[in-house]
Order: sequence, then structure tokens, then C-alpha cells
Amino acid sequence: MTTSVSHLGGIISATAGAVSSDSTRARVVFEGSAAAHDAVASTVTLGQYHVEVDEPPPLGGEGKAPNPVEYYLASLLSCQIVTWRFWAEKLGIAVDEITARAEGDLDVQGFFGLDDNVRAGFQEVRVVLTVSGPETPERYRELQDAVDAHCPVLDLTRNPTPVVTRVELA
Repeated sequence: MTTSVSHLGGIISATAGAVSSDSTRARVVFEGSAAAHDAVASTVTLGQYHVEVDEPPPLGGEGKAPNPVEYYLASLLSCQIVTWRFWAEKLGIAVDEITARAEGDLDVQGFFGLDDNVRAGFQEVRVVLTVSGPETPERYRELQDAVDAHCPVLDLTRNPTPVVTRVELA
């Protein structure tokens, strides 16, 4: 693997140039839609992609696809790797290889409403990144600090995000 992903530097530079002349160019809207099927499964459409979501049998599903919190872990892990790559390029820090794994503790009492004092989501998520390259441990800690400050999915977890839900009757 290479220590630099050269096209990222061009993306970083082009974005900085476009946004500096007009900050409204920094705003991007991502969309998705979902349709329920079977007991608790759904098909989620994200642009041209279709993603299946299901629950394991103990939660009423057939276990035919990852469940929503597993997709959250996938989102967090992939966002961490993307952010590592961008910030390594931006800071000039060489990264030969990066892998990540995560696990989260979820108490289903919150989801099932058995104890309203228990969160419905993860109580804790642990992420482990393994990085190799020629830099010092201090440089990789500097990179991790930048990633922690700029990873969008990590930000969604660490900070409240307003969500407005509207029900439309068919």
C-alpha cells in the first residue's frame, strides 16, 4: 500500500478553494429511504445502492442481513478510515496500512421499554485502530486527534444532532 493517496490532496485543495470563495458550497445533503418487509426487515435505498437490514431471531428477524446497530458500527469504522486517510494526507503523515474494529454494548431493556432508565442505544462503543507506517507514535497520536475532531460519524455519536420526524398518513 502507498503512504500517500495522491488524489486526496487534489480533493482537499479543490474543496478548500471552492468553499473559501463561497461557504454555501460546503453544504451537502445526503438522502436515504427505507421500505419495511417481513417481520422487522427493511430495504434501504441510498442513491443507487440498496442495503438490506434485518434483526437476528432473538429480536424478531430472520438474521438475513446486519441489523441497524451493526450498520452503525460499519459507518463508524469506515468513516474513521476515510478520515484517517484524508487527515494523513492533509498533515503529511505517512500511513502504510490501517484497519479498524469495533464492538458496542447494548442493553435491550431500553429498546423494548422494559426499563426507561436504560438507553435504547449503545451504552459504550470501543474502537481499535491498527496503523502501520514509518512515522513516530507521536505523529500517529497527532493524526488520531485530528480524526477525533473531524470524523463525521464520530461527531454524530459524541454530539446531539437535531432529528425532526414527521408522520405522513397514506
